[in-house]
Amino acid sequence: MRQRTIAEKISCTGIGLHSGAPVQLTLHPARQDSGIVFVRSDGARTVEIAARADQVGSTQLATTLGSGLLTVGTVEHLLAAIYGLGIDNIRIELDGPEVPIMDGSSASFVFLIRAAGIFEQRGPRRVLRVKRPVEVRDGERFARVEPARAARISYAIDFQHPAIGRQNLSNFELREGSFERELCRARTFGFLHEVQALWRAGLGRGGSLDNTIVLDERRVLNPEGLRMPDEFVRHKVLDLLGDFALLGMPFEGHVRVVRGGHALHQKLMDALLHTRGAAEVVTVGGGARFPIERLGEVGVSA
Repeated sequence: MRQRTIAEKISCTGIGLHSGAPVQLTLHPARQDSGIVFVRSDGARTVEIAARADQVGSTQLATTLGSGLLTVGTVEHLLAAIYGLGIDNIRIELDGPEVPIMDGSSASFVFLIRAAGIFEQRGPRRVLRVKRPVEVRDGERFARVEPARAARISYAIDFQHPAIGRQNLSNFELREGSFERELCRARTFGFLHEVQALWRAGLGRGGSLDNTIVLDERRVLNPEGLRMPDEFVRHKVLDLLGDFALLGMPFEGHVRVVRGGHALHQKLMDALLHTRGAAEVVTVGGGARFPIERLGEVGVSA
């Protein structure tokens, strides 16, 4: 019913997936209606980047916010934890250009937020409610969102690989505790030949079997194996929630994705935000509502 932030400041240190450099991350409580904001504190001046869809600079390999040298990369796993735990307002301070990869899932970030505590604020929550279906396509890939009285996700993937094949997660509903129980431990994954190509290009320097599920032509190379049989599709749903956190508020709708990725997620969000009559903003408990097109008029950004 009401907005939430964290109860106290908390920090951790990890490495960037692509840079391989150490990064310190500090989560700060934030006032109501301030949203999710990244703060780069590693330069001569502090730079703030709002976690919003209109701030996405790149979706190649990960979701990156900002442009030029003023960017924050690999934000999706942290944002998924924030979104999955129902945090509305938080400041995320980094002393580098990339969120640490930790174990390749959202589990470490969930632990941090739980350790800091969750604080309920006085302001009512706003929810983005889907009013009519919106769909985007890219060849055989497609993403669609349609009206529903909850946040639901159905996701299908299809890889020509014996360890993955076709996987489907249907009607996952985001409710209290469901992100922690069903999604947060699912790790990112990649194929050995792709990882080697990234290394040759000077990227993926922080990638290892400690933070990525790596597959060769036949099998999973991680000695401990998978955490769950359908870990691959569950990580895709985790990525989707991290990307949808950039809407700036919780959503009510059923998202259906086939063979998706960050670029397709972004394309669907853009269509939802810019299709007249597709969605409205509802104040939870207060009954106030207005079309998505009026967000700017009431001092709220998405």
